[in-house]
Amino acid sequence: MYRILWKNRNVRFYLLGGSISRLGDSLAAMAFLFLAHDLTGSAAHTTAMAAAETAPYLLFGLIGGAIADALPKKKLLIILDLLRIPLVASILLLHYADALSFGALLIISFLLQSIGCFFNPAHRAVLPMITKEEERSAANSLYDTMTRGVTIGTPLLSILIIETMGVVHFFSLDALTYVWSVLCLAQIIMVEKRSTKFSIRSIAPSVGSFLKWAGRMPTIRSLFFFTFYTVFMNTWVWQVGLLLALMEAGPDGELWYSGIQGVFGAVVIITNLLAPLFIQKWGLHHYVIGAAVWGTGILYYGAFYKPEQFVIGTILIGIGIPVASLSRVYLLQKYVPESKMGRAFSTNAVLLYAANTISLAFFGLLSTFLSIQTLMIISGCCIVFLCVASWLGKGVPFTKLRRRLMINTSK
Repeated sequence: MYRILWKNRNVRFYLLGGSISRLGDSLAAMAFLFLAHDLTGSAAHTTAMAAAETAPYLLFGLIGGAIADALPKKKLLIILDLLRIPLVASILLLHYADALSFGALLIISFLLQSIGCFFNPAHRAVLPMITKEEERSAANSLYDTMTRGVTIGTPLLSILIIETMGVVHFFSLDALTYVWSVLCLAQIIMVEKRSTKFSIRSIAPSVGSFLKWAGRMPTIRSLFFFTFYTVFMNTWVWQVGLLLALMEAGPDGELWYSGIQGVFGAVVIITNLLAPLFIQKWGLHHYVIGAAVWGTGILYYGAFYKPEQFVIGTILIGIGIPVASLSRVYLLQKYVPESKMGRAFSTNAVLLYAANTISLAFFGLLSTFLSIQTLMIISGCCIVFLCVASWLGKGVPFTKLRRRLMINTSK
């Protein structure tokens, strides 16, 4: 299946360009934080730099989706990549001119992430245009596997660059990945339909019309709600709570954390590769199953609360997250018309970043009153409870599946 898909010229160049570009993005994200801390020595300034990487998606995410739907996607993607190259190169020029400052880094980071608000939904919208419906499950899996695979290799590559050339040359490699992305995008042959002419005034009505349309679509509405809810419940306990719990457990907390992240990445890749062999057409019930396993993993390591048990919980999370993610992408590609695809993926991204931001603030506040273990148990229980309630509740999209299960049980 994957071999046949790889022979598709358009898919091959799409995957190669997207995965290598993701490697550059991962390195650049780390470099911004490293340089911010090196220049200021301030945790507050480093936090501000991290905020500069997420704030653009909350500000421009929906706008980016509207523009991605209105303009030719291939041309738009190439132009945006070409704009990012001089921005990244300017950091190198400022560094060697001994003029690099925190303010300059902050502005460049903000501009790069703002470009990403327009690039990412357009790039995601290309895949369903160059694949058949029966190929999309495998194509989505292969894309997520390759992009996550290069991300896992990022720490090793970053150590090599730091030891040989220095942190600033993370941006040298990032610029080269954008050049590579442009070359790959140029090789993709696709026919695009344009139903309307683009104008600045059309952006707000375009966003509004999509949100109204999505509100009338039960599957899309439920999918967006589940996305926000599960990510909100997961972000703090996974990104912050787990690290703090391991640090409390003993002096080897950082080693445990690095190892657990490696286990998580490996399980996600294996799940991404195996899932499409069993599921070709994903449904909302698959998202709920994935979310239930995900929540069970959080609940497990919250209940047992020992480093070795965190590994088992992480394995469950590593199975649940890609199942939910593959379901989400497939459903958007299936139910959203091509003319609305960019806005669908940008709305999804805005919900993800909003859930991340609110989760960090909300659970960070709760952590001053409640223990980390308690917050893990609460988060896991809330995710599992919603999944079970959705499965058993009336009027949800799982009635047919429940009916099949009842029939099979009675035989």
